[in-house]
This record gives sequence, C-alpha cells and structure tokens, in this order.
Amino acid sequence: MESITNNTEARQSLLSLRNYLRQMIIGQERLLDRLLIALLADGHMLVEGAPGLAKTKAIKDLANGLAAGFQRIQFTPDLLPADITGTEVYRPEDGSFRFQQGPVFNNLVLADEINRAPAKVQAALLEAMAERQVSVAGTTHKLPELFLVMATQNPIEQEGTYPLPEAQLDRFLMHVCISYPSVEDERRILKLVRGEALELEQPQPEVISQDVIFAARKEVLELHMDEAVENYIVHLIDATRNPAKYQQNLGALLEYGASPRGTIALDRCARAHAWLAGRDFVTPDDVQATAHDVLRHRIIPSYEAEARGMNADRILAQLIQQVAVA
Repeated sequence: MESITNNTEARQSLLSLRNYLRQMIIGQERLLDRLLIALLADGHMLVEGAPGLAKTKAIKDLANGLAAGFQRIQFTPDLLPADITGTEVYRPEDGSFRFQQGPVFNNLVLADEINRAPAKVQAALLEAMAERQVSVAGTTHKLPELFLVMATQNPIEQEGTYPLPEAQLDRFLMHVCISYPSVEDERRILKLVRGEALELEQPQPEVISQDVIFAARKEVLELHMDEAVENYIVHLIDATRNPAKYQQNLGALLEYGASPRGTIALDRCARAHAWLAGRDFVTPDDVQATAHDVLRHRIIPSYEAEARGMNADRILAQLIQQVAVA
C-alpha cells in the first residue's frame, strides 16, 4: 500500500527536524526518534541513562527546531510544588494577589533528575502532566496546548533519591533507556564538539510552527490500522495481565500488568512510528518496535522474577514471542 503521507507538509517538516537533530546529537538516534514519537502522540516521556548522554541537549535542540517555549527544571530535595506550578504573589500597591506562573507553563519542559525531588513535588508535576492544568487558590490555569515533559533519571546514584511510585510512572507515555554511543559515534562526537568550540558554522533548523505539529498529530490518528493489528495490541496488553494464558511458566513472573493507559499509549506510539516511516498504515512491526518503551514501566515483575534475574524487558521479550500476530 502506497503512503499518503510522503508529501504532506507536516511530515516533510518533521523529517527535516529529525535530520537536524541527528546532525546535532550523534549516537542517540533511538532517543531522538522517541522524542518525536512522544511529540506526535501528545505524551510525556521518562528517560533513564548515565550522565553525559545528551539527554538535556536532545530536548534543547528539539526546542530550537520548534516555535515553542522551553524550560529546564533541576529537581533537588529542597524543591517545593510552587517552584514547579507557580504561586499567588501579593501586590502591596493595590492589595491584590496575582498568579505568577511557574516553569511548567512552557511547551517543552525538562524535569532533570526527577527522582531527586520529594513526593509532593513529583506529584505536582505529574498532576500537571495528566490534567494539562494547574489549580492554585481555587483558580484553574490552563497549560499550553503543545505541552511535553521529558523527565530524566540517573540510574547510577540512588542515595538520597525518591523513586517514582509505579502508579505514577503510568502517567508517562514511554520510559526510554539509553546507553553509550559506539566507538565510531564517539569519534564523530569529538569532531562535532571541537567544531562548536571553534565556533564553526553549525546546522540551523527550519523552525516549525505549532500548527504543523497539530496537523501531524491528526495525520497520525488517521492512519489505517487493521482490526488484526488492534487485536494484536489488545492481546499484548492482556498477556501482561494474564501471562499464564500465553505461556504457563510466565504466570509467576508478573505481579501486575499494564493498565488501559498502556493500550492507548501503544496504539498512539505504533501509529506515530508508522507515520515517521512514511506509511499510511500500521503493522505489527510498529507495535513491536515501541512495545518495550511503552510497557517496561507499566508492568511489575514478581519477587520470583527478580530472584531469577528477569527484569521487565526480558519478560516483555518473552511475552512478545508468545503472543501470535493475527
């Protein structure tokens, strides 16, 4: 089937943005693609990786390519919810209160090391992510229509951190794990950074308007998905809840499976993956390509699984093998 999206303005703009990002950030193609998928699927993402892997640079360069506001929030143990959402400020000249917006009132928000802030601060951000609004002193303040949060976690240091509860992790569209670049990519990174230090001419993006993003989201939702692919998504989710139905020895490995949010997220991400690939239809390969990032934070392995060295990714890999593609 021939793609109907190849020549649309929205798709050409997004592909141009992806090419720009790949020139600016080397060795993290997976992170860049997931950022674009989150943008197209209107969701938020949690990124886990060692320091220095260009997580901050990725979303900053994405913001450079969009006509959108960007704000970085460094999460620390002394942060307060009002530092995220904003607060009422007293005006002595007229005795009134005025709401001063917090950094969450931006289109792209980087929540850096989210697990370093206490639970109340995490909850304030996650509520804003879910509701797309902030309520202060009985007044509701809407967040921008284009609103994406990329939260990061450092997997190395756990001392003094506040791990996000599993139920709150479900608010993230994807949980993306990234690793070190290859040796060849490391060489290219050296040349790129050296060129920046010498102030050599760098690639410049064609800034994309927010209307283009909204048009692209509509195209993503209009992609054809065969009933067989829908059934495949539903059965994958069911396999996380009732793994013994699909393979007997998997039954003891999962404590909890994915919620309906997982079904919706897998549908949206598979569609976005297909759209970026230039197709006007979704295949089981699109579902499998995004399944780990969509589901790894939505399932809870049992104690038996942990004792056997089975993490969420290994369990998901086995489940994907067992669920038949109709």
